[in-house]
Amino acid sequence: MQLILRPFILKLRHTFTISRESHDEQPSLVVELTEDGVSGYGEATSNPYYKIGVPDMMRDLERLEPLIMDSAGMAPEEFWEKMRSQLSHNMFALCALDIAYNDWYARKAGQKLYQLWAYDISRNPLTDYTIGMDTIEKMVSKMKEMPWPIYKIKLGSHQDIAIITELRKHTDAIFRVDANCGWTADETISNAIALKELGVEFIEQPLPADDWEGHKKVFKHSVLPIIADESCQVEADVDKCFNHFHGVNVKLTKCGGLTPARRMLVKARQLGMKTMVGCMTESTVGISAIAHLLPLLDYVDMDGALLLSEDIATGVKIEDGAVFYSDLNGTGVTLID
Repeated sequence: MQLILRPFILKLRHTFTISRESHDEQPSLVVELTEDGVSGYGEATSNPYYKIGVPDMMRDLERLEPLIMDSAGMAPEEFWEKMRSQLSHNMFALCALDIAYNDWYARKAGQKLYQLWAYDISRNPLTDYTIGMDTIEKMVSKMKEMPWPIYKIKLGSHQDIAIITELRKHTDAIFRVDANCGWTADETISNAIALKELGVEFIEQPLPADDWEGHKKVFKHSVLPIIADESCQVEADVDKCFNHFHGVNVKLTKCGGLTPARRMLVKARQLGMKTMVGCMTESTVGISAIAHLLPLLDYVDMDGALLLSEDIATGVKIEDGAVFYSDLNGTGVTLID
């Protein structure tokens, strides 16, 4: 099995700002695995919060090339365990590799990935569209530029309630808010009251990831559901989030790909928690992988490719929040030349 690494710089339509950072472009790595004339594709983007860059991923994956060459034909779960033993320090690289292998495996079997998993796609949730932090005027403008049934609003400033109050004047869409660890417990409890009146569905990760005492307090007293993001990175975190959050947002890059993500989502549902998968501003390569998890989800945030000024691949299409699968097998991805 041949390993091909393709680094990209993804240009964004707008400067993207959250509570801790801003950027105009997103470095990304696409992994291609090829065997017997069949190719599978995976992706992981860089992330300063988790101290992962594209060069780090490339270095770690190149080191594994001899191991990868002898791995074609393994079940995806077996392949993931074999690679995790070498990549436990770099889950982003493991993610891109795992997605590529799952894609290759399904294509080799002549099936779409959700078909291989025997998932029912008839009740897939709609994806939200993210409005990054900006001036209130620019946030209103971004929202009007992309009419959508569900918006995820990035917050974490001193004027958060004013932002949602103004945005609400311009749409009846569902709002979800993401503070990216930017609030205190008391702020969250107070803000939740106002946000509920403004039609907000839930709050994502309001507190710093390791503030478990604060999470517990918010869980008990918030009038809105709280969804974990930064506090839920790997499989063991699902149990930790139980009785501290009402749901979990699983990111493929953080947990190491589709293989562990499926287990995390099943575990969360067994615990009675809401399930969500989010993206990290990936191209259609990464977004198409997320699409095959939709039958396991209550909520999804897979708008990454919509935030780009130019995509690098074709695959799933998204219209008014609804996801439409490619006719191709696997994840359905084709790189654009």
